[in-house]
Amino acid sequence: MAKAPVLTPQAEDFPRWYQDLINKAELADNGPVRGTMVIRPYGYGLWERMQQEMDARIKDAGAQNAYFPLFIPQSYLTREAEHVEGFAPELAVVTHGGGKELEEPVVVRPTSETIINDYFSKWVQSYRDLPLLINQWANVVRWEMRPRVFLRTSEFLWQEGHTAHASYEDARDYAARIHKDVYADFMVNVLGIDVVLGRKTAKERFAGAINTLTLEGMMGDGKALQMGTSHELGTNFAKAFNTQYLSKDGKQELVWQTSWGVSTRMVGGLIMSHGDDNGLRVPPRLAHVQVVVMAIKGDEAVAKVREIGARLKALGIRVQVDDRVDTPFGRRAVDWELKGVPVRVEIGPRDLEAGTAMLARRIPGGKEPVSIDALGELLPKVLEEDQAQLLRESRERRESRTSDVNTLEEAAEAATAGGWARIPWATLGTEGEAKLAEQAVSVRCLVAEDGSVPDTDDAPGTVAIVARSY
Repeated sequence: MAKAPVLTPQAEDFPRWYQDLINKAELADNGPVRGTMVIRPYGYGLWERMQQEMDARIKDAGAQNAYFPLFIPQSYLTREAEHVEGFAPELAVVTHGGGKELEEPVVVRPTSETIINDYFSKWVQSYRDLPLLINQWANVVRWEMRPRVFLRTSEFLWQEGHTAHASYEDARDYAARIHKDVYADFMVNVLGIDVVLGRKTAKERFAGAINTLTLEGMMGDGKALQMGTSHELGTNFAKAFNTQYLSKDGKQELVWQTSWGVSTRMVGGLIMSHGDDNGLRVPPRLAHVQVVVMAIKGDEAVAKVREIGARLKALGIRVQVDDRVDTPFGRRAVDWELKGVPVRVEIGPRDLEAGTAMLARRIPGGKEPVSIDALGELLPKVLEEDQAQLLRESRERRESRTSDVNTLEEAAEAATAGGWARIPWATLGTEGEAKLAEQAVSVRCLVAEDGSVPDTDDAPGTVAIVARSY
C-alpha cells in the first residue's frame, strides 16, 4: 500500500496544498481572532531576510526609517474623501479606552497617509526641506472578510514609504524609482519571481492616488498576485492637510507626494511561486538557512558536522547544523525538504571513512557524493545555479501561460483556464474591464507593447494583463 503524500498534491487542490505547506513547514498558524496569524520562527526568518534586503534598497534610494502611532484620530481619515471611502469597509475603530468612551473614536492604522501628512505639514516649511523621504516598518489592520494566511489577513506586517517633493516630476520619478530599483530588483534578483511591472487602471488605483504602479507575479496555479505597489498621490493629501512649502520664488506651493509598500503577502507569493509537492523551495539569496549540515548517526559524524558548519559560516554561508541524531534521519530530511532549505550536506560514518558528504539539492532535486574538502568552493556555485533556476522557471511559466488575445471572451477564457491574457487596452476599455469583473477576472495592470510601463492609461499600444487573482 502506497504511503499517503505529506502534502495534498498541487494538481489535486492548490489551496489545500498551500495550507498544508504552511502547517507542515511550520511557517505560520491561525491567530485567536479570525483573520489574524501567528508567524512561526522559520516563517519569520524568511520575513526578516525580506526586510533586510528591502531595507538596504530603500535606504539606497535615500529614504530614512521612522515610526508613527498605531492609533489615528477618525477625523484624519475624513479629510481626504476618496481615501476614507476606499478604506471604510476595512477599518477597525476603537470607541472605548481605559473603561470610558472616547471623545473621538480612533482608527487602528490601515495605512498611514493621513497621520504622516499631518506631521509633514508641520515639518515642511521651505523648498530646502524637500524632498522629505520617510519609510516605516509596521503592522496594519484591514478587517478581512475572506482571510488566508500571508495573503489576506486582518493584521499584517509591511513597510510603507511616504515622500513629499517640490514638483510633480520629482514625485513621479521617485515613485518609478521605488517601483523599479527597489521592488523589482528585490523580487527578481532575490525572490527569483519574474514579476510584470505595470500601471493600474483607474478602477484598481489606490484610494486617493493619481497613479498606481504595480508588480504582478504569476503563481503556480496561474493566478496573479499583486506583490507590491508604488503610488503617485499628486497634491490630494497636501490639499487636505495643507502641506505647503515656500518655493525659491517666494511663493507658497503644495507638495507633491508618493506612498509605496510591500507586505508579508510576499511570503505567500514565495510559497506559491516556487513550492512543489514536496514543500517550499527557498531562493538561496533569500534563505536565512542556505545549507543545513546533517549528521546521520554517530558521535564522530556529530563532531564533523559541527566543524564543517563553523567552516562554512566563516565563508559567509548561512548554515544550520542538524546534529539531532536521537531523531530519525528520514524524518529530519523530510522536515528540511518541506522548509525548502536549498542544500543539505549529509554525513554518516561511511561518508567519514571516504572523506565525502552527500549533497542533496532541493531546487533541482537529486543527490551526489562530494569531497568534504571541496564544499567551501562548491557550495557558492551551487547556490547561484539554483537561484538562477528558480527565476528561469518563474519566467518560463509566465511566458508559456500568457496568451495574446483580441476579444473580451478570449481574455476571460484564458484567465479562467489558469493563465494570463494580453489584450489591447483600446479593445477592452473600462466597459470590458467591468464585464470581466462579473466573471471574477480583473485587469491586473497596463503595460506597453515592449513591456515597459506606459505614461498614461490610454498611451498608444497599451496592453492590459488580464487574470484571476488572489
